[in-house]
Amino acid sequence: MNATITNDLMGLAPFAPIFAVVTAVLFVMLAIAFKRSHFVTGTISVLGLNAALFILLAQIFGFWDVSMTPAEITLASQQLFVIDPFAQFNMVVILIAALACCTLAYAYLATLKDNKEELYLLMLLSTAGAMFMVAAQHMASFFMSLELLSVPLYGMLAYTFMRQRSLESGLKYLVLSATASATLLMGMALIYAEVGSLHFKEISLVLPTLFESPLIIVGAALMMFAVAFKLSAAPFHTWTPDVYEGAPAPVATYLASVSKVAMMALVVRFLIGSALLALPSVQMLIMVIAALSILVGNLLAVRQTNIKRLLGYSSIAHMGYVLIALVSIDVGAQRISALYMAVYAMTSIGAFGVVTLMSSPYREIGEADELVHYQGLFWRRPVLTGVMTIMMLSLAGIPLTAGFISKLFAVLAAVQGQQWFLTAMIIIGSAIGLFYYLRVTLTLFKRPKKIIEYDATWHWGIGAGGIMVMATTFIVIYFGILPNSLIEWSTMARIW
Repeated sequence: MNATITNDLMGLAPFAPIFAVVTAVLFVMLAIAFKRSHFVTGTISVLGLNAALFILLAQIFGFWDVSMTPAEITLASQQLFVIDPFAQFNMVVILIAALACCTLAYAYLATLKDNKEELYLLMLLSTAGAMFMVAAQHMASFFMSLELLSVPLYGMLAYTFMRQRSLESGLKYLVLSATASATLLMGMALIYAEVGSLHFKEISLVLPTLFESPLIIVGAALMMFAVAFKLSAAPFHTWTPDVYEGAPAPVATYLASVSKVAMMALVVRFLIGSALLALPSVQMLIMVIAALSILVGNLLAVRQTNIKRLLGYSSIAHMGYVLIALVSIDVGAQRISALYMAVYAMTSIGAFGVVTLMSSPYREIGEADELVHYQGLFWRRPVLTGVMTIMMLSLAGIPLTAGFISKLFAVLAAVQGQQWFLTAMIIIGSAIGLFYYLRVTLTLFKRPKKIIEYDATWHWGIGAGGIMVMATTFIVIYFGILPNSLIEWSTMARIW
């Protein structure tokens, strides 16, 4: 009996990082119940995320042995969730991004007149959902983990409800996300009706005999429509700029990093694990979504004067780049997607981090989200200008930044798959993107404005948020100049 209990506990050891985040949720709830303290709640949240990251890195580098025998791997692959190298890689990115968002939120909420503590509770719950998402290998775990990520986001987006735009942002995401979830469930139901199983691998075993089944094709299409909404890919992108603009800056950072990384990892595991990516109809649908995302995202971003909306449209284009890498090659798609999303998450944290620091502390009148607010920033905040410049160059894919490496791998994937039209789309999209990214950069060096509506506090560089933003900048530059370690680590991100 004792041996059985010990074996069961050992089987749960790979899930220890998730348990650490869930434990932090419980402690935050208790802290709020006993006495409200912004400092205590924020500290518990950061400590919980750090503990989860420490445990995860200890497992990855072998300090905590959670290796499995081939028989145990086969057994694990039949469960709802599996912690494989692909899940571990994405969990590291998610935890780092969640830590960054917590540190940015602390300074931002300092002057909020309403309760501040529940934001950390919602953020930790959503992070736990994101960690479950990257390990899901069953339709039931797919949906449950996705909703655990999404439902707290409704409250996070509308958290500063005194602002009409924030309330509107949460309401729009709630209504449209519910519609996408219903579409997702309908697609799952159609696939289950034909296949008789909800497990990804079992679907892949049955799929060759049902290759041209109308129910499979319609079900896969409905699921891809819902996934495209969650990824803010065209033509299901219309919510993105409004939600990004209305969301509090730290929450927009979370939406652009943690949410996107988790959703893309789940999509990759689902399409490869279930073998639906082998269907020509699914491939064609992804190609159309990817091409539309690149065109719509980049062309509409050119017109934007609001930096949060600009970054929202930019995210649409970047999801198109990742989908091209996914549909172009089968073997190695998980590696390239993991690498691209890790770089994109770090770059988004840096860009939105500057917006957050410029908008801290909280103001009911709004945030520093218009380009005009950044005119001449170089002359009073040279370091902050350097951070934003590097992030814009990375998003544009300029050499010596990590963004160049990730975009290069996307192009190589398209070339390797002989997808010449999609290769041209990446090049054309990057050329258009260069225009509006450089426009943001040039604005930073213009003549300073006489009236400064928003500015970072004088001590921003020694605050937790400032240190985090500068550390993110170092990571983007380091992996841009010396990318070997990132490439080698991403090769380990494989699905069992």
